[in-house]
Amino acid sequence: MSFFLAGPAPQGSGPRRGALRDGLDLTPGMTVGLFGGSFNPAHDGHLHVAETALNRLHLDRVVWLVSPQNPLKGSHETAPLAERMASARSWARGPSMIVSDVETRMGTRWTVDTLRALKARHPGVRFVWLMGSDNLAGFHRWRGWTDIMRMMPVAVIARPGSMLESRSAPAARRFAAWRVPQDQARLLAHLEAPAWTYLTAPLNRSSSTALRATTRRPKG
Repeated sequence: MSFFLAGPAPQGSGPRRGALRDGLDLTPGMTVGLFGGSFNPAHDGHLHVAETALNRLHLDRVVWLVSPQNPLKGSHETAPLAERMASARSWARGPSMIVSDVETRMGTRWTVDTLRALKARHPGVRFVWLMGSDNLAGFHRWRGWTDIMRMMPVAVIARPGSMLESRSAPAARRFAAWRVPQDQARLLAHLEAPAWTYLTAPLNRSSSTALRATTRRPKG
């Protein structure tokens, strides 16, 4: 399987012209978790990741970034954006959680370019990239993954079936020296990158893949 090398990712084309409003109500000094995914569909496992990060990292907001299309997955596997936005909204709870189509608004394809744009648009906001441990296991296949690690702190939340693999993942090994103990996780948003932590919590076994398989299964 091909994957992106560990070197810096070239600067992408960036947000398209006219895409100046991202719909996010963020102010300098806020600590904000960015939780990206297809949410195809969203489920209580996603909520588990978002709530764990919100509480353990002492965040002001968690933004669910609903991607227009995951570059590592085929478009035939992905439901329409409006359907996935509605699915995410059905799980994101309270004023501290925002569901956003900012990548579609800005016209960015790769996460690294989205994060660059958000940091530029919101100076003074302390961002943390959030992901489940299942994503960490394959994080080295993402475009500009080392750039992401050096751009903002990262919090990894344990997910079933990936805990052992993720702990020995290339990204975990490469940035082992910058790992923050989880009992200091509340400080993560205030640290300079690279800095990351691995949060263990009661595991939630829901998955989008399993839910899609259930909806496709013929009745009888």
